[in-house]
Amino acid sequence: MKYPYEKFEEEVKEAIKEVLRVAYDIEEEIKLEKPKGIADLAFPCFPLSKILKRNPVEIAEEIARKIRKGEWIEKVEAVKGYVNFFIDIRKLTRETIRLIEEMGDDYGKQSKKKVKVIVEHTSANPNGPLHVGRARNPIIGDTIARLLKFGGYDVVTQYYVDDMGKQVAILFWGVKNLKIDVKHDKDDHKYVVYYQEAAKLMEENEKVRKEIEEIIKECERGNKKILAELKGIYTRVLNGILQSLEMLNIRIDEFVEESKFVLDGSVERVIQELQKLPYAGKEGKAIYLDLEEFGIHGRDKKFYITRSDGTSLYATRDVAYHIWKGERADKMINVLGEDHKLEAKFVEIALKLLNKKTPEVIFYSFVSLPEGRMSTRKGRVVYLDDLIEEAIERAKREVIKRRGELPNIDYIARSVGTGAIRYNIIKVRPEKPIVFKWEEALNFEGQSAPFIQYAHARCCSILRKVRYEGCEQPEYEHESEIALIKMLATFPEIVKESIKARNPSAIAEYVYELASAFNAFYRDCRVIGSEKEKERLALVNATRQVICNCLTILGIEALEEM
Repeated sequence: MKYPYEKFEEEVKEAIKEVLRVAYDIEEEIKLEKPKGIADLAFPCFPLSKILKRNPVEIAEEIARKIRKGEWIEKVEAVKGYVNFFIDIRKLTRETIRLIEEMGDDYGKQSKKKVKVIVEHTSANPNGPLHVGRARNPIIGDTIARLLKFGGYDVVTQYYVDDMGKQVAILFWGVKNLKIDVKHDKDDHKYVVYYQEAAKLMEENEKVRKEIEEIIKECERGNKKILAELKGIYTRVLNGILQSLEMLNIRIDEFVEESKFVLDGSVERVIQELQKLPYAGKEGKAIYLDLEEFGIHGRDKKFYITRSDGTSLYATRDVAYHIWKGERADKMINVLGEDHKLEAKFVEIALKLLNKKTPEVIFYSFVSLPEGRMSTRKGRVVYLDDLIEEAIERAKREVIKRRGELPNIDYIARSVGTGAIRYNIIKVRPEKPIVFKWEEALNFEGQSAPFIQYAHARCCSILRKVRYEGCEQPEYEHESEIALIKMLATFPEIVKESIKARNPSAIAEYVYELASAFNAFYRDCRVIGSEKEKERLALVNATRQVICNCLTILGIEALEEM
């Protein structure tokens, strides 16, 4: 289906195309701009001045004179080489309110697409609890998945379990060989102590290092007994990680173990195919691909697919995993830390050489502490569980300060606290680094989830006081009313642009601006008891619905009271 602004844009483009055909006998691609606060759409005439050898100001004035009002076009004017278009606000108002009331939770959704997408995110080594630095991955991944579902895609989320790597082997050795008394309610916090102690011993003791390396090799050889024992330990850690994610409203659809592709022969098939390629070479008995021709130079140009003993490496197994994924999905999206860029490039090149589907990758920058990068091995971390606990406690204190002891205070505090964490991470574009500071992560003022949740709760409070039964012909004149209705109407376009750019931070930015526009409207326009009560209640109800839809995409609870 097409939403109002989409119809308006189509009408504007057709009107300009018609003028260009008739007046100038030219066919040009029409590129429009959205100048905030100046016009609803604008057509720059500067590219035309080169074609027509005329002043862009004159061209704009000529085009503006030739375009008349339409179904959606209310006014056209020429300003300094631009043709500015203004939408019919009455029609926009009626259509937008009607669509929001009819569609409800579906308002802003795009048409269903027969496209299956696998979004792989989190995939953290199951060797201890998630720290704040790693929390960026599941929050970005889950929000991308929610956004794509809202956009009409068939989405499955996957967690790729590294059950054959060094981190799990260190954990396994620690549990088998160390006696440590750890008291904690969650297994991920219990077992990380074994991992940290074993990691220290591995650096200091040659015998320990060799024993751990032997565990890794046995896994890579597909030793089912060792893999089963490993699973019995790391599964407990993984369950702890999943409990933390559940607190943030994140659930994974499927778990895929790395060992699967060794045991079923997929990795061996990948090795056999890759070593036939003209780029394949050997260093001793180790097989590699020379990727200099693909723009990778220096010592990184050799992509090793096996060790000298014939066992595979992580990246080789990753290729097998992606071939498997590509057979089950039309699109693959991976959420990875920026430190995985080189390996991701290796995997992409290998997949292309094998004529297989390649994934889209969303890289995110690190979350660090003021004193440097977080490290589970070194114990220099802020654990996600601690952040969640602190966020909920701070939220509880804020709610009590403002509202007293509400009957459902614990539910509200949890929703506000976890919402603050999700929002503060997702509002920053993935490629930008974040320095973690408690006062910023748990900010309940300004551009934050609690600010937005409070706007939703205020809408609900107004609607509880007066029964809203619909409004068929709403009309608005006050600038705050018009600004709000335009914000509500742009939501479907924001969704579409966010999906195209794989940028959920745009939804976070939009819903903050929407909440701010609603607050301005509420400040400037009396609702209950005013002459326009019914029409303004329609705006309140529409705002409530669109904020709710945004928060659904962001994985944040839309609270009815705070």
